[in-house]
Amino acid sequence: MILVLNAGSSSLRCALFQPGADGPDWRAHVADIGNEPMLAVDGIAQDDTPPPVGDHAKVARWLLGRLPAAPTAAGHRIVHGGMRYAAPLGLDAEVVAELETLIPLAPAHQPQALACIRTVTETWPDLPQVACFDTAFHRTQDRLAQLYPLPRPLIDEGFVRFGFHGLSYAHVARVCPRGRVLAAHLGHGASLCAIRDGSSVATTMGFTTLDGLMMGTRSGSVDPGLILHLIRERGLSPDAVATILNERSGLLGVSGISDDVRVLEASGNPQAREALDLFAYRIVREAGSLIAALGGLDTLVFTGGIGEHAARIRAAVCRGLAFAGITVDADANTRDEAVIGDRSSTVQVLIVPSDEEREIACLTGGLIHECRDREATRDTAIARSKPTI
Repeated sequence: MILVLNAGSSSLRCALFQPGADGPDWRAHVADIGNEPMLAVDGIAQDDTPPPVGDHAKVARWLLGRLPAAPTAAGHRIVHGGMRYAAPLGLDAEVVAELETLIPLAPAHQPQALACIRTVTETWPDLPQVACFDTAFHRTQDRLAQLYPLPRPLIDEGFVRFGFHGLSYAHVARVCPRGRVLAAHLGHGASLCAIRDGSSVATTMGFTTLDGLMMGTRSGSVDPGLILHLIRERGLSPDAVATILNERSGLLGVSGISDDVRVLEASGNPQAREALDLFAYRIVREAGSLIAALGGLDTLVFTGGIGEHAARIRAAVCRGLAFAGITVDADANTRDEAVIGDRSSTVQVLIVPSDEEREIACLTGGLIHECRDREATRDTAIARSKPTI
């Protein structure tokens, strides 16, 4: 059994997979960690005991005590792998220490994942653990797609575009392995990725998760001069600006009401409508850039909480992309069907449910088996090399 832990900024998804299985034997999701956590469980029936109030480590410890079976390995979603890590990797003290140095690049996610790693280690000290990186999927991009036009010494130090949501996009690539695919991962965090024949070509997020699309509370791309103006002319500290851009902008900032699309769609406030319109407009603008990077488009994929369930947002995006040959079946879109493009659409339009946990399980299982195969090959070679008496 492979244990998967997917730590978000205020959530924790936990699942148990049989190797090679299409879905988990058991899955749990704790939301709103740090406030009033809520539990949802699929699979084996559980009691109604609420999750504990506390941090990710406390919630992880509580979830591990509720597992219906003991795991043989654990896989973790790690948002930032930096320049060094471009593939799944077995975890040890040295790797964990290096991942800690990347916390400033993903402060809302990296500490939570590291807390889960430590909790698993405390519970099962000898259990193999694997890090699966959100940044790894994008390392196939051409060098030019990863560069910023910065002074060469900064580029050489690693100030480049990393991209994120890679585990979600890797799952999309498994479903749509061929052709020119534009994937829209739309949730509280949002980004787009251009995928050609299963490999990342370009993406909207960059050095951090703040770049690119407008999001729930994050601004996405803004003029760097605006940031300098807030610091120099308004006298705001870097921390204050970081709070504005990460926690008070996006849908929440523009609407002044909420970062939840469902709340905004139900509101009659014109600022709520403007926030939703701006969200769709920014997606269309960024999508045009990525379609150019692909040299055309064969398939558009919506994934993530908003991408899978917000029919009005999908319809607005597709209207804005009509120039690319996209038309939508309104009824299929309203019903959140798997295929929402109509017959006249020259581009296939799909909804693919996000399944980062399954991707982590696949990567973890693959790495564990690869390591065991290497050990078996080594042991066989050693045995054959021993002299016979």
